[in-house]
Amino acid sequence: MIRAGALVLCQLLCACTSSLAQPAVPAIIDKPTKESRAELARVVSGALNGAPVTLADDALTRDSLLIIEKAHLSGRDFGRPEHFRLVKLGERCALVHERTGKRTTLASTSCEPAVP
Repeated sequence: MIRAGALVLCQLLCACTSSLAQPAVPAIIDKPTKESRAELARVVSGALNGAPVTLADDALTRDSLLIIEKAHLSGRDFGRPEHFRLVKLGERCALVHERTGKRTTLASTSCEPAVP
């Protein structure tokens, strides 16, 4: 009896979880603002251990991929570029750092699914 109850409970929990889980869809920023650009720069800088970043005003407005090149000094290359992907999760936008998989929700940013 307990085993059957546990099985039913597990099935209910799995059904609830799967209905709440929404796929991450590649997205673009549809209404960039001063606040959304500042938030994006802050999140990218934080993902890069506080390194200063300079982003174009139209970053992530035409493509869901953002590539950050590391500074070159004296012709030296200091590693691979960092890749970030903007995704839409339901009504929210999130930035995914592809190397680490870390996903950060962007509270001040409005986005829409990217057209392939």
